[in-house]
Parts: sequence; C-alpha cells; structure tokens
Amino acid sequence: MCIGQVGNLLPHVTLSANLAQHLMPAWGLSAAEGGLMASGYAFGYMLAVPVLTTLTDRIDARVVLLCGSIVSGLATVAFGVLAEGFWSGTIIWSIAGLGFAGAYMPGLKALTDRLPAGDTSRAVTLYTSSFSVGVGLSFLVAQVLADRWGWRTAFYVTGIGPIAMVIACLLIEGRRPAPKAGRLLNFKPVFANREALGYIFGYGAHCFELYGVRTWLVGFWTFVVAHQGAPSWLTPVLMSFCFAVISMPASILGNEAALKFGRHRAITFVMMASACVAIVIGLNASAPAWLLASLLMIYGLTVPADSGALTSGMSAAAVAEHRGATLALHSTVGFGLSALGAWGTGVALDAAGGPQSARGWLLVFIVLAIGILMGPLALLWARKARLEKEPS
Repeated sequence: MCIGQVGNLLPHVTLSANLAQHLMPAWGLSAAEGGLMASGYAFGYMLAVPVLTTLTDRIDARVVLLCGSIVSGLATVAFGVLAEGFWSGTIIWSIAGLGFAGAYMPGLKALTDRLPAGDTSRAVTLYTSSFSVGVGLSFLVAQVLADRWGWRTAFYVTGIGPIAMVIACLLIEGRRPAPKAGRLLNFKPVFANREALGYIFGYGAHCFELYGVRTWLVGFWTFVVAHQGAPSWLTPVLMSFCFAVISMPASILGNEAALKFGRHRAITFVMMASACVAIVIGLNASAPAWLLASLLMIYGLTVPADSGALTSGMSAAAVAEHRGATLALHSTVGFGLSALGAWGTGVALDAAGGPQSARGWLLVFIVLAIGILMGPLALLWARKARLEKEPS
C-alpha cells in the first residue's frame, strides 16, 4: 500500500514544482492566480472526499481507491494535453484533486481494515509518512522533465504513476464492511467526538502550512538563487526534493515522540517550533544561501513532524462504526485549509511586492506561521472539553 501510494503521489506537486519557473511566465499569471490554480487540487479533493471516504463505511474501500487512482492519473495526463491557461488549468487540476480524494484516505481505510486488531499507530504513520517520499519524487521528476523536455512532458510522465496503486488494489483481497443503515453523509457523530475534532482541526492547521510552503518552495529558492548567488549545485530541484524526502523520517520520529511524551504535548511543541522557524526564514530572506538552505532543512523537519501523530491520534479517537466519516472530515478540513494555504500565501506574496521581493517572502512565512499556530489552540480546546467531562 505504501509503494502504491508513492505512485499515486507522483502527480501530486507537478503543478507546484513548475508553477514559478514555467507556468506563471508562460501564461502571465500573478502569484495570487498561480496559488489559486495550485489550490484547485486541494479544492477538488475537499469537495469529493466527504462522499468518497464515507462511502468506505458501506463498500470495500479498495473499489473507491481503484477508481480514484485511475481518475487522478488520467486528469494529470489531460493537464499536459489540454491546459492552455488559468481557467482550463484550474479546472483540470481540480479534477485531478477529486481523483486523489478517492486515492488517499480511502487507501488508509483499505489498509486499516486489513490490519490485525491492536495499536495501528506505527502502520498508519508509515503510510502517512510515505506521502513525503511520493511528494519528493514528484518534485524531482516533475522539475527534471520540465527543464529538459518541457512542462507538458512532466504531466504526461507523472500521470503514469497511479498505475502502481491500481496494481496494489488488484493484489489485495476484497473485504466488505458490515452492512450499515442511515444517511451516507452523517457527520453528527463525528462532531460529537471532541477528541477526534481536536486532531482534525490540528491537521487542518498542519495542511495549511504544508501546502502553502510546497506551493511556493521552488519559487522561494528561485528568488534565493537570483539574489544571493547560491552554488550551482544547490538548485531548486535539489532543495525541493530534500525538503520533501526528509519529511518521512520527521513524521515517523514525531509519532514516536508522541507515543513517548503524549500526543498533545509533542504535537504542540512541534507546531510552535515550526512557526518559529518560519518567522526566522522570513526575516532572513536576503541572508546567504547556505544559511537559508540550512533553515529550510530544519523547516523540512518541523513541518511534517506532526502529521503522523495527528492522523494516528484521529484514527485512535474515531468510533469504529464511524471511522470512514471521521476520515472524511479529517481530509475535508485538511485539504480545505490546504487550498486556503496555497491561495492565501500567493495573495500575501503579491500584496508585499511579488516573487522578487524579500518583503513578499517575509509576509508569506508570517502567514504560514500564523496558520500553524492555530493547531495548538485546537488541541487545547479539545483537551479542555475532555477534562470537563472527566469526573473530579
């Protein structure tokens, strides 16, 4: 399942990886328009995931996963063939995100349905952290192909990646959930679960920061190369690949810290540290390239370190018969705020001078810091609610 997910993620940041260097110049887009187009992926995901993930409480999640993977791959190839500007690009990329809505959380449901009883925290964390490997490869492959053979080729090739998950789906055994009555989109039991909601809203803050920085990482390092004279080998391709790949061990270690010190405590520490690093990067946008590269690698550790702990915490807090609906809300909130993160940072960049302005990048990182600091507040809210229910 993890290998299949890496294939499903090959298209994931193909647009973001080529946004600043290829698509914005070719189509004359502003940073706000570029961010909005990138957010289309998360927006399409957000619209589809409540239905598709909740559906896994009623039918085998493997079926949803198979269909979603196929749509994701075909839409990515279609972007390379048909996209000609802002509107066509946004619409097609939104369809790709819609396909991914059937390919990520339904994949997690398909996995957890087949795991033995007991603590699934490490298995869930491995699955969620392999996300980072897929994104790293997506950054790498998309930029290398675009630089050598044009950005359309990048979409053609990365669109083939979801075939890996199609094969995985065909290899695992079928498993039907227990028959369930009632409405399909019934989130009332999920909203009554304050402990799960705390992790869900914390995940939203995490996604806001993560998608915001992934959308503009290549653009930021392009600015650094142009103004600070980075070594020739320290390219946007290398920086974005390293930033993404180190997310996997960071997420695993973050979850281990959560198991040892407590989830709320570990997640809160990581989120506050991440906000501090973001502010330091923004304040030093004109610093030497070696310093910014070091800071970005630290940021590459703090940004994803809460991901596995948040998702495994949500999964553990979910009531078994409503796990699909809980996963659906988790993804809806997460990718809804992902869309806001990509667009909001683009608006901030335009408002403070654009991609060639140090002030613009300072505001981008301030926005990211504010976003992630909403996470500890969500966890505190959930913790207070739990303490109020406990007998004195």
